[in-house]
Amino acid sequence: MSRPGVAEPLSAIPASTVRQEVEVESFLPDFCQPRMVFAVVLISELLAVVFALVRVPDGPFWPSLGFISLFVQWLGLTGAALLCVARPRLARLRVAEASATVFALLMLNTAVFSLLAVEVAGGEAVLGIVPGLPASSWTFLLRNEAICVIVTALLLRYFYVSHEWRRHVRAETRSRIEALQARMRPHFLFNTMNTIAALTRSEPATAERAVEDLADLLRATLKASDRPVCFAEELELTRVYARIEALRLGERLRIDWDVGGVPPNARIPSLTLQPLLENAIYHGIEPLPAGGAVVVRGRVDGGQLVITLSNPVDPEAAARPGHRQALDNLRERVRLAYGERGSVETESDAGQFRVTVRLPLET
Repeated sequence: MSRPGVAEPLSAIPASTVRQEVEVESFLPDFCQPRMVFAVVLISELLAVVFALVRVPDGPFWPSLGFISLFVQWLGLTGAALLCVARPRLARLRVAEASATVFALLMLNTAVFSLLAVEVAGGEAVLGIVPGLPASSWTFLLRNEAICVIVTALLLRYFYVSHEWRRHVRAETRSRIEALQARMRPHFLFNTMNTIAALTRSEPATAERAVEDLADLLRATLKASDRPVCFAEELELTRVYARIEALRLGERLRIDWDVGGVPPNARIPSLTLQPLLENAIYHGIEPLPAGGAVVVRGRVDGGQLVITLSNPVDPEAAARPGHRQALDNLRERVRLAYGERGSVETESDAGQFRVTVRLPLET
């Protein structure tokens, strides 16, 4: 049940609001995707060029390349189509079983089209590697099967190593997210509990609301979250944190929210906005006797989601411990998740500290 005037707890957000896609975990890429089809065409053509180059020098190059390209491209595309259809079932198998199944499918595919090529044009005319070789269907078939085994073994090894590397990167990113989630500063918890204790008798309704806000915040920050979340959920988490800090700092803390330009269903890494606000309050507002205002702005610019937080700082005050931890953690997570498409930039001038997060717009 929701509290009057307070948003629903984050755990109560309907599943339809935050769509979570269930992906099949497999070391094989999705050959149904256009980029993989393009990769198959490119690799097949490179193989065709190699096969044409190793032919006897006195033979015709371009006609041989044309025949080889036609044959290899046909094998590559039909093999990719087989793996596209079989991928859901292959994903349920162990690596060794899936690899053996891939070998069987591609070798069968190679055998069928090799024999078909012999019937249509003859093996030596199609492959053109060794002119003058008798047009034996068995010779042509065994040669193609050997090439298929070698190429498939190399590709499977590459796919498996790439998959394991991606798993390692995801595990490392997940551990860093969990470390950030568990890094709830003790002083924040102690100060919040002291604030609640002080409000218990004088303002019991406010104290009750603060306890519920703290419970919502802890529930959201401690739950496992290795997937992106919608901006509306991250914003609600940040507002809950801001309400708790406002009880302690009072009028010293002012927050200017200007995020109307961000689609509520835009996807961002979990714990992006809340740690930045915590960093701004702890290192910027709290050390200032008069406090100050944190400006939170969000907009869409050229297909990118741009989030900016700025806060006043005391240039003469010594930096508090952990000043760079949240920023470095977020910067690394953005780099691992988006590569060069995302960035976290900081600048400090005229007593103002500003953090700008740029992410590709995904909904």
